[in-house]
Amino acid sequence: MKFQGTDSYVATDDLTIAVNAAVTLERPLLVKGEPGTGKTELAKQVAQSLGLEMLEWNIKSTTKAQQGLYEYDAVSRLRDSQLGEERVHDVSNYIRKGKLWQAFEAESKVVLLIDEIDKADIEFPNDLLQELDKMEFHVYETGQTIRAKNRPVVIITSNNEKELPDAFLRRCFFHYIRFPDMDTMRKIVEVHHPGLKDALLTTALTQFYEIREQTGLKKKPSTSEVLDWLKLILAEDLDAEDLRRGGADALPKLHGALLKNEQDVHLFERLAFMARSQR
Repeated sequence: MKFQGTDSYVATDDLTIAVNAAVTLERPLLVKGEPGTGKTELAKQVAQSLGLEMLEWNIKSTTKAQQGLYEYDAVSRLRDSQLGEERVHDVSNYIRKGKLWQAFEAESKVVLLIDEIDKADIEFPNDLLQELDKMEFHVYETGQTIRAKNRPVVIITSNNEKELPDAFLRRCFFHYIRFPDMDTMRKIVEVHHPGLKDALLTTALTQFYEIREQTGLKKKPSTSEVLDWLKLILAEDLDAEDLRRGGADALPKLHGALLKNEQDVHLFERLAFMARSQR
């Protein structure tokens, strides 16, 4: 069972090695990187490449680790008991299975994505240590122990918003997705926008990387944003010359796809004004 990338996802050699190492070691793969660098998409492509079903657990600031195992609906059971419902005698009717339970009881191996783990409370990763390590947990309401029939491929993503506990990190295989260089970005663009004219692509990517390298930028545009920008450029039927006309004394064409807050827009407006003043 080897991940080799897919036709729709450009995986670098070090990323491919990391995925296969995690699968071999049967440890969760912790993937960090800037937002928009394809961390979530990686899990989908790993599942596609290996021919496995994928289960996705999207983490929010209010998410608790217990929700990944199961939730017991005591309120519904109390209401049913007051109404004299027959189902009240079977506590399992009030157990809602979480994503880990679903992954553990799957008849074949699955890919389990735990997406943006750093959004949750700092104790969230620690609360999952034993379950991810031993691949089992206890259901206190029914007395069951749920064990994984097939150890899932666990992929955990983080945007580095919070530091993760050392005890959690020890149990993971780690990979940081570096931002693609120009050559890799060309390959990524070719997957999403095949046949793009070389002059247009070169001009667009040159402007894109110049924006990313601008000192004082609050949010650097990501891979997903340059793909959106190119989609708009194609939709507007702009060519390389149209992009060059902006030059240093104007905001980039369709800049709303790349600059996502007013501070960065003002920064480029000031730079454009200074460039015009020096003419």
